[in-house]
Amino acid sequence: MPLQNRVTPFGEIVAVPERGLFTGNRGIIHDPATRTLLNRRWTTKAWITCICEFRGRRREVMAQRGWTELFFLDEATALAAGHRPCFYCRRADAVRFRDAWAAGNGIPRPLAPVMDATLHAERLEPRAKRLHPLPRPIGDLPDGTMVAAGGEAHLVAGGRLLRWSPAGYRPADPLTICEGMITPPSTVAALA
Repeated sequence: MPLQNRVTPFGEIVAVPERGLFTGNRGIIHDPATRTLLNRRWTTKAWITCICEFRGRRREVMAQRGWTELFFLDEATALAAGHRPCFYCRRADAVRFRDAWAAGNGIPRPLAPVMDATLHAERLEPRAKRLHPLPRPIGDLPDGTMVAAGGEAHLVAGGRLLRWSPAGYRPADPLTICEGMITPPSTVAALA
């Protein structure tokens, strides 16, 4: 039986058998004795995305109290959920993201806690993922942005949309109504 530790673009944590390209965490949000999630979904504003293999370290998933291992299909999924690259295991990616984030948002290079506070304000409404108005037509959004339509996540890639699922992407039907942008606006500015 799969553990409840796969993250959707909406930031929900679900139990599915599919694996992911990245891991990450939101602090300690599980009980290691039962390997199940607690009621809270974060204990820190620093929601990070890490590589799955780092310096040969191995962990039994959700068996320790150090942090709760979460998994993401890909980088776009993690960014849409409101995570950012880790400055420890993904330093080069994190520096590129920070520099793009600063340029896209028109600010000097921020420290990680500044990005974390901004992302935290953008990712959540009370108990739900916050959707944002589209800043421009869907076809003009940068690749890697996710939007919501029909309660599902769609990835912008090459000016077209792909429907997200835990197993990967597939062509999307034409959208009649877009409910909003899932990816936080500050991250979309960095992607642009």
